Amino acid sequence: MKKTSAPEQTPLCIFGTGDLGFSLGRRLLQSGYRVVYGSRRPHSCGPLPPGTQVCAQSANLVFICIHRENYGFLETLLPELRGKVLVDVSNNLKKNQYPEANAEYLQRLVPGAHVVKGFNTLSAWALQNGPSDANRQVYLCGNSAEAKQTVAETATKLGFTVLDRGSLSAARELEDFPLQLFPEWRMPLRLAVGLTAFFFFYLLIRDVIYAYVEQQKDISFRIMVSLANKVFPIVSLIMLSLCYLPGVIAALLQLYRGTKYKRFPDWLDRWMLCRKQLGLVALAFASLHVLYTLLIPIRYYVRYKVAASTISQIKENRTSEFDTAIAWRTDSYYSVGILGFGLYLLLGITSLPSVSNALSWREFSFIQSKLGYVTLLFCTLHTYLYGWNKFLRPSTYKWYTPPGYMLSLIVPTVVLVVKLLLLLPCVDRTLTRIRQGWERTDPEDGCEKSLLA
Repeated sequence: MKKTSAPEQTPLCIFGTGDLGFSLGRRLLQSGYRVVYGSRRPHSCGPLPPGTQVCAQSANLVFICIHRENYGFLETLLPELRGKVLVDVSNNLKKNQYPEANAEYLQRLVPGAHVVKGFNTLSAWALQNGPSDANRQVYLCGNSAEAKQTVAETATKLGFTVLDRGSLSAARELEDFPLQLFPEWRMPLRLAVGLTAFFFFYLLIRDVIYAYVEQQKDISFRIMVSLANKVFPIVSLIMLSLCYLPGVIAALLQLYRGTKYKRFPDWLDRWMLCRKQLGLVALAFASLHVLYTLLIPIRYYVRYKVAASTISQIKENRTSEFDTAIAWRTDSYYSVGILGFGLYLLLGITSLPSVSNALSWREFSFIQSKLGYVTLLFCTLHTYLYGWNKFLRPSTYKWYTPPGYMLSLIVPTVVLVVKLLLLLPCVDRTLTRIRQGWERTDPEDGCEKSLLA
């Protein structure tokens, strides 16, 4: 085969001609590298990217794109691989499949080489089509700083961002990355499932079972739409408020401690790291609420009730008077809800990597923080307008239990009230100074510092 690269250029070698090896070689060729393939069966390895060679000769940088169980043939190449940089891109089918990481096993198998773990978190598709916002990062770890630098330069030329995770002992952690299934989504999804199940059964008891026991009415058909359309906005509002509650708690901790240099508790750190996922799940529930609301006019139950009411008024020869107060309440309720959902969508759109990368930090912070609290305010006000004066009616408290919307207002109301207190000039001024590096010194600490001076 003809060489398409400059003959004086040092080649890069790839052991393995599968999907990952093929895609990696193609990407390297597009970036101007000279690629050499090493295969146990050079005459039966299938089609390769044009411009490559098929051989088992050594190169300065060698990518090991084969499974761990096939590493044995590398022992026959110990002299050729001495001093070379071997990039292990392998993964396992499950965690703790082997007593040691694949990269550590490779280093023990080829002690004269410098093994670097990397590129294992990328798919063949990402390598072939180039980096995108979702898979732009390449994690590296290895015992040789020079070897990692060599691999990092190659990854950078391919368009990826390199993150150094330290020595080769971190290889097992890197190999576990592709096996994780939505690790950042676990807590938000569990919380969403828990809240949905709780409020579903809570409202099922209050609405459906109560009507059957106390009024001998079978309204079980309302489970599918009416009950669901109560659960979705309740869960959405609570989860939206939980996005901003950790920020409020963090501010209170900083005010209490008088410094920003003390670490937050681990549970608060984990909570703050999954705020984006909490918000997106909340947006999903809000979208379901909107869709279910649009179904209301075409439901059989609603059409039947409207028709029955109209016929009843005709028979009795009466007309319901127009209530301006109810008109104001319903129009305000719908208007505030639409504005809240519009801001909801804006928050969701700006959380997308392709959009957030185009924003400056100040712009992103303004949308996610300032407009985020405005969104929470609109959605909370939307719920208050829904309840209006129902809390004054004894019939609202079936079996002495408050309606679901009242329970959903607890967390967002607390968040908004505390945030309003934090915005008071005397409090906000102190909090701003703390976040700029100022520390409140205790009298005892001041005496100790003066004595030391």
